[in-house]
Amino acid sequence: MTRPAPVRPARRWRRLPRLRRPAWTATLTWKAAVFITVMCCALAALLGALVHVSVTRQTVDQARENALSKLEAVTDAYEAGESADGSGAVDPPGLPPGLRELALSGQRGTMVSDVGGRPTMWAAGPADGRALAVRIDYTLSAQTISGLDRAIVGSSALAIGATLLAGAFSVTRVTRRLHLTAQVARRISAGDLDARVNDPRTGDPSRGEDEVAAVSGALDTMAATLQGKLLSEQRFTADVAHELRTPLTGLSAAAELLPPGRPAELVRDRVRRMRALTEDLLEISRLDAGRETVDLDVHELAPLAERVVRMAGTSGSETDLTVVRDTRVETDKRRLERVLGNLISNAHKHGARPVVVSVDGPAVSVRDHGPGYPRYLLEHGPQRFRTESGGTGHGLGLTIAVGQAAVLGAELEFANAPGGGALARLTLPEYAPPADRPDGAAPAAPPSDPGTPTAPATHGDEGTDMPHTRSTDKRT
Repeated sequence: MTRPAPVRPARRWRRLPRLRRPAWTATLTWKAAVFITVMCCALAALLGALVHVSVTRQTVDQARENALSKLEAVTDAYEAGESADGSGAVDPPGLPPGLRELALSGQRGTMVSDVGGRPTMWAAGPADGRALAVRIDYTLSAQTISGLDRAIVGSSALAIGATLLAGAFSVTRVTRRLHLTAQVARRISAGDLDARVNDPRTGDPSRGEDEVAAVSGALDTMAATLQGKLLSEQRFTADVAHELRTPLTGLSAAAELLPPGRPAELVRDRVRRMRALTEDLLEISRLDAGRETVDLDVHELAPLAERVVRMAGTSGSETDLTVVRDTRVETDKRRLERVLGNLISNAHKHGARPVVVSVDGPAVSVRDHGPGYPRYLLEHGPQRFRTESGGTGHGLGLTIAVGQAAVLGAELEFANAPGGGALARLTLPEYAPPADRPDGAAPAAPPSDPGTPTAPATHGDEGTDMPHTRSTDKRT
């Protein structure tokens, strides 16, 4: 009975982490420099090899002819029985063995070897079964070849360096223009619709346009067209909101004259909704135009949050307040109350109780225990006039909150809490006393009394159902 062979566990191969190249290796300048260097080195090596081979062949051929001519004269003298002039000898010491064998085989030949530390050109031929050889000094020819090689290497290095400098200058000019175009594109995407490249090649018809100028001109044209469309939409929104205010005012006054009853209540409720929507549209148009200014002051954050929670409670929305750590912040009280009011209103409208407002230093969090923010909001941020299916409202509350947070220089983040529910976190600029500031600057204004009456903050409309985005665009 045979036993089955033991099954060995499969060996797991660990995948080695892939090494990441430095970021600068991806730049066009680096790639162009590598390409120019490789091409210059290849061209210099090719030309240097051709020159070296050509000059060396000429030098060696000339020395060989001189040696063979001298060998012929010595051979004639040897065959005539005349005494040689001392430059030729039979089987002289130092004769290369390969050349000796060639002469003994009845042929003539030449060879360069080192004799006494000096390069020597040998020429040998047959003479009565022996090797008759002459030699001439090859030092000058060897020095000529060595000097030529050094000149080739030096000139190639200089040529490569000069070509690199010229190529880097040319490529840098192009990449600088590309970087400027990319920077302008980023500014436009961040909301600066007045940004333009203004490449001089696009404005002067007498100058030819290259590819970079064509891209810059296309970007400027796109930005101008986009700016015109956005300004037209902003003007349309503002004009519509302004035109609606007058008839809504009259309609509101007429609704108050209606006799008490269910129809009158319905009319008044719809009028209030229309007025709130009109005010939201006007506020959004001002935020889009960037005409909002802030009135910064130093406030205690916890009392401000408590005031907003208390105002939300008067409308029947019970909200819990938790203060982990209070601090003073530099902010605009009216705008801060507007942001917090919209966040709380959105939590009650689209979430579930309990709604908790937490103050932890300069950060204020608003959390509900409902289904959480929809996915599109977490990925793209609040979008006006978009709500989840079955939701109510117009989706303007969180859009206004994001815009007002940007005016305050605060950071507003939307996320879904790990335990369920929507979580909005507003981080404000914390107030730094003059002693703690590195420049010793004075505070913007003395701390104000949180209990002073202010205009009640209008809450966002009922349809604010938009999540995760950061508001970092500061406007003043």
